[in-house]
Amino acid sequence: MLTDVLKQQLEKENLSLDEFRELTIRLLNYGVLCRGESQTEQQLYDRYLRIADLVQDYLHVLDITVFHDRRFEYLRLYPPGGQTPGMEAADVSAFAGSLRNRLSQSEVAMVLVLRLQYDKALREGQVDDKGYVTESIEALSIAMKNILARSLPEKLTERKQLFIHLRRLRLIEFRSEEDLVSGEAWLKIHPMIVSFVNDEAVQALSLATTQENKTTE
Repeated sequence: MLTDVLKQQLEKENLSLDEFRELTIRLLNYGVLCRGESQTEQQLYDRYLRIADLVQDYLHVLDITVFHDRRFEYLRLYPPGGQTPGMEAADVSAFAGSLRNRLSQSEVAMVLVLRLQYDKALREGQVDDKGYVTESIEALSIAMKNILARSLPEKLTERKQLFIHLRRLRLIEFRSEEDLVSGEAWLKIHPMIVSFVNDEAVQALSLATTQENKTTE
């Protein structure tokens, strides 16, 4: 019965149930959809715009929230109890990845650095018209050492896996995996880093860093 109602609603937009399934399954599998990522994601994003209410109602049954950034044209799913930007939440979580992706310590450290470097570039007006910030891997490595007293993984395979995973989360972009072995390589930080790492996590890190600096003085 519910399927029949859904079909009727989809027919108004000349869409099939299979097309609805393709969109929702993609969202549930990846937790994020970015229009500028590929032709496939562009098509799915545009499809979402046509049936946004239907998708949101469907996911609401699972207590999953859709965060839609219209300016930068991306969607991100937030799991039950997750903190959605601009909305009240029962549970405060510093990271809202692909339905609570498990991040390694190196990934958590890099994500924090990405957010801080993005904020710095934003203050300095070094953001392009699509909201991206261009940063070198060397600069990120230096920032990680200065802020968190950590280093990037020494093994090149682990370093590549780190950045590949963050690209899968749509937090960064880079030309090719081979570029990652070079310290002079550059990457782009996606504006969705701001919604991925909340302000509370940034403030806590800044406070901890300030206290540590006072201790060492």
